[in-house]
Amino acid sequence: MVAHVSHRRGEHVRRTVLSAAFDELVANGFDGATVAGVAKRSGVHETTVYRRWATRENLLVAALLDRSADAIPAPDTGSTREDLQAIVREVIAYVRSPTGKAVLRAALLPVGDTYTDARHAFWARRMDALSPVVTRGIERGDLRADTDARLLLETLVAPIHGRLLLTGEPVDDELAERLVDQVLTGVASRR
Repeated sequence: MVAHVSHRRGEHVRRTVLSAAFDELVANGFDGATVAGVAKRSGVHETTVYRRWATRENLLVAALLDRSADAIPAPDTGSTREDLQAIVREVIAYVRSPTGKAVLRAALLPVGDTYTDARHAFWARRMDALSPVVTRGIERGDLRADTDARLLLETLVAPIHGRLLLTGEPVDDELAERLVDQVLTGVASRR
């Protein structure tokens, strides 16, 4: 459905355009999504879109970051190990999805300084949303009191992105268990 061209400004326009950009990505993929298509879907004039986001890539990255920020909820299974495994499984499922693949592709785009802050905010928001799992693990005595929640979560998630973006190694279902086990048990020999 095509919306009528809107001349409203502010948060409403931003939300409308980002939602339309995400829909355009889902419908046409990263390479096929256009600002003209976003403008048509949102009812916002193309010049307004370009005025706010400057490039197609900036717009698409912003839409992906906006939509995917809350895609993975913090589990609470009653077990720190199972919660961490659930997080890794959810990340794997997400990055295998069309949206997740688009987010990974967008992460590789050089979009300038405009969205560097957005990327940092996105990752900080994701880590903050998942950090209660680590806090509960500390409270249960499963994790050391000085455990850095963000570093632990980054340590679990980074290998998935590294495999998908750099090495091409498989990202399979057993990877979650292997990553969590290695992080929780460590790799130093016990002497």
